[in-house]
Amino acid sequence: MSAPVPPGAPAPPSADDILAAAERALRGGDTSRYPGTLTARERLAVLLDEGTFVEDGLLAGPLPADGVVTGVGMIEGRPVAVIAHDFGVKAGSWGQQTCEKQIRILERADRDLLPVFYLVDSAGGRLTEQMGFFPGRRGASAIFRLQVALSGRVPQICCLHGPSAAGGAYMPAFTDWVGMVEGRASMFLASPRVAEKVTGERTTEEEMGGARMHAEVSGCGDSVFDEDWQAVAAARLLFSYLPSDWTARPAVAEARAPEQDDWDGLIPADPVTGYDVTEVIDRLVDAGSFFEIKPDWAPEIVVGLARLEGRVVGLIANQPSVRSGAIHVDSADKAARFVSWCDAFNVPLVFLQDVPGFMVGVAVERQGIIRHGAKLIAAMSSAEVPKFSVILRKAYAAGFYAMCAPGFEPRATIALPSAFIGAMGPEASVNAVYARKIADITDEAEREAFVAARVEEHRAEINLLRMGSDLVIDTVVPPEGLRTELAVRLRHADGWTRSAPRRHHIVSPV
Repeated sequence: MSAPVPPGAPAPPSADDILAAAERALRGGDTSRYPGTLTARERLAVLLDEGTFVEDGLLAGPLPADGVVTGVGMIEGRPVAVIAHDFGVKAGSWGQQTCEKQIRILERADRDLLPVFYLVDSAGGRLTEQMGFFPGRRGASAIFRLQVALSGRVPQICCLHGPSAAGGAYMPAFTDWVGMVEGRASMFLASPRVAEKVTGERTTEEEMGGARMHAEVSGCGDSVFDEDWQAVAAARLLFSYLPSDWTARPAVAEARAPEQDDWDGLIPADPVTGYDVTEVIDRLVDAGSFFEIKPDWAPEIVVGLARLEGRVVGLIANQPSVRSGAIHVDSADKAARFVSWCDAFNVPLVFLQDVPGFMVGVAVERQGIIRHGAKLIAAMSSAEVPKFSVILRKAYAAGFYAMCAPGFEPRATIALPSAFIGAMGPEASVNAVYARKIADITDEAEREAFVAARVEEHRAEINLLRMGSDLVIDTVVPPEGLRTELAVRLRHADGWTRSAPRRHHIVSPV
């Protein structure tokens, strides 16, 4: 028998009161201002296998779930942790309990090695609860610490459905992949209104931190989608290429034939003529399996995950149709991070080389091309997953090194019959060696004949037979045999192991 309630004291909630509170929390906040936009729970329904979600902290705080839905569910039978902001509850802002719920699920992910999916839609810290989200041990800083602790140990995948403002912008930044919904998603450290007060510049949210800007200019976003469900579906698909944690290997799927098998005329003989390297990729990988990463940023290099006869591989390819495929500051960063990510999650790497080298000139030197190039070379050199290097057409200068030259111990260096490897192209090399002699020849025809003869001498000295004789390359295969060659070598590398002791590494945002 319960004790009587003292006069004037509030009555404890009844069972009906508690159930009603739970129902209010499950309904979430008012999202009517954004018709056609999925709620936090609807986004989770797209992401997770039906009936698998178990929620934590439903009754946290005085607001519905305190603006964030957290828990564990399944994706194709694999357990994952989830964080989904409810933009209908004070614009998804973070208060004390909002932070605590996110910290608790990240601690569980850290303990149980659970992949984490972030469905971000938050205006940032709730200024009316500043002491709750900002300075303390269980505030936003603890969230970021845990994200870094998880980096490279479990996949962390983010769908950015709305704003991610101020310090909260770092939540997407610490994840492995960010898919952004055009027209709603944004990331910035300060809003346009704050920026105007501080710097005097006037701008818009889209210009400062919108989806297109981040996907094409800053590189903070990976892909742009028209609808919420598309971003979530892409995140779910991406997960199928990755293991659940760093101790496992990606699953092998049923092999499929490539989309294309006709190589005739695909790679031009002229080393300066452009072509689309994704056409090469379509002929190498299983049909429909190429998942490109950051397709709109630094497009002079193409990176992405694919399946080759069912096995997951990471592809790094120079893109001759953009800036001749030369490696620039951003493309070095793009490739470095991708290589580090693949190495963290045991994904073998295939480098497709058609590279004139690193970009040169005053502008890129001032941007630190040497430093950025060093990031790529360091990431590639330290990766312990099986690496394979394919020379499609040309491999010049330090670009050859950065794309996994033999000195960096690829499992094999494979060349197509028309490939050429050199410190520079034959014409450039002749002009560098014989510059004074060429300048002294006044007759144009004689000068052209002299240069042509020297170029032929150079080609006779530096050729694939010599490269094979000196063990620079391991084999030469015709284009139509390249897929089979790579597939067989991947199968033979299945038993690869890491050196011991091997220190786990994070996936650096570079």
